[in-house]
Amino acid sequence: QVQLVESGGGSVEAGGSLRLSCAASGNTDSSDFMAWFRQAPGKEREGVAGIYAGSGSGFTKYRDSVKGRFTISRDNAKNEVYLQMNSLKLEDTAMYYCAHARSWTGTWATTWATTSRYLNWGQGTQVTVSG
Repeated sequence: QVQLVESGGGSVEAGGSLRLSCAASGNTDSSDFMAWFRQAPGKEREGVAGIYAGSGSGFTKYRDSVKGRFTISRDNAKNEVYLQMNSLKLEDTAMYYCAHARSWTGTWATTWATTSRYLNWGQGTQVTVSG
């Protein structure tokens, strides 16, 4: 079992930045699949960014609306995953969740944002962007 704890959320004005952190504990491994999701009131949970160690430096994926603004990264020594969010917009307001999967079937690059693929979830951290 893997436990995930998010932190770093808060209130920020549009155009500002926040850095979310996800601390993982338990049966973790550097090859685990990690992702950030978000859910706004009345909307479905959606994938924001994913990261997979793979071979070499690893792989990352982003939803189109955050490309160029958000960056996902991980520190395997600390068992942490981060989401650097720049140029925040009103529509980025949501609860942000960290998610973990130990294994993957099929092509990760095309299914990374599927919520059912992740077994472990954190409690979430709120991000509120005001204009």
